[in-house]
Amino acid sequence: MSTLTKPNHIGRKISRIRELKDMKQEALAQALGTNQQAVSIMENSETIEEEKLIEVAKALGVTVEAIKNFSEEAVFNIIGNTVTNHDSAGFFQYHPTFNPIDKLIEVYQEKEKLYERLLQAEKDKNDYLENLVKGK
Repeated sequence: MSTLTKPNHIGRKISRIRELKDMKQEALAQALGTNQQAVSIMENSETIEEEKLIEVAKALGVTVEAIKNFSEEAVFNIIGNTVTNHDSAGFFQYHPTFNPIDKLIEVYQEKEKLYERLLQAEKDKNDYLENLVKGK
């Protein structure tokens, strides 16, 4: 008994496209105006009526031809050829295009300027209040 799926199993292709689009069976069912069980049965079917296939394609946002010609190998090849991972550990490495120390100094200087403006505003407020009290 083979675990390989038949290359033209339309239901499996629909299932994989739905999964790649991060869509649950319930969401597809709602878009088709049916229930989750019906979507599950459809995804387990080797063939699907053309009218139903057109509805499913619209709900998934793909063409009927995209469903019929879908190939997991092609998807993996595209991902493998477009995603490059240069580090051996597989961890995300951050390489900023600026010097982080320079940015830290800029933030510190901006903070100093804001404190000076706040201090000047408090001095102005005190002068105003003193003039107001002297005027009475």
